Amino acid sequence: MTEPFGIIDASWPAASLRRAGGFLIREGKGGGSRVSCATLEVPLEEADIPAAEAAHVALGQVPRFMIRGGEEALDAALAARGYVAHDPTRIWSAPIARVQGEVPPVTAFAHWPPLQIVRDLWSELQVGPERQAIMERITEPKACVLGRRDDRAAGAAFVTLHEGIAMVHALAVAPAFRRKGLARALIYEAARWAKEQGATQFEMLVVEANDASTSLAKSLGMTVRQSYHYRCKGAA
Repeated sequence: MTEPFGIIDASWPAASLRRAGGFLIREGKGGGSRVSCATLEVPLEEADIPAAEAAHVALGQVPRFMIRGGEEALDAALAARGYVAHDPTRIWSAPIARVQGEVPPVTAFAHWPPLQIVRDLWSELQVGPERQAIMERITEPKACVLGRRDDRAAGAAFVTLHEGIAMVHALAVAPAFRRKGLARALIYEAARWAKEQGATQFEMLVVEANDASTSLAKSLGMTVRQSYHYRCKGAA
């Protein structure tokens, strides 16, 4: 199976990439931590950290690093420099066949490009234009999923494929419609679409503090493939 962090980069790409010392620096243009972080590409040399910091600053970004499994030395080095840990996240994964289920009529619809009602809903739910711009960069198969409940737009998600793996991003449900099965319907519709496109595996990213999404992933028979967290200069 393709390396999990390669799937993240392909399915939620930064605006640009550059190297500084042993680090890969992502330019996020306001799109959040995932597209604005540095990752270690070679064995750690602490002398490379200032170069990565300078590259972030040159892009107008707060220095931020993604810490993956096995990178304890980098984690400790950044902590010693005053970097704050935040957003521990798990990559949940399952065979695509396991994530198939019935979607009630007129509940979820996969389509591209997003309808304006989807864009407006995402913006209301903190998936603003900067994050929506990330979706536009992707040239591989992709879809947004509109979720409806009580005859109104109530949720949305984004799904794309890379090397046979479907990954969901920007899953959001309006507060009044949470814990009513709509997130599950959005996942089922995303997985249905992805299977039609030839996906064999289905994945989603869940911040550890998000108990509802963690419970959903477990209930779908998904397991944790990998995990990571960030360290940010100053407050996260």
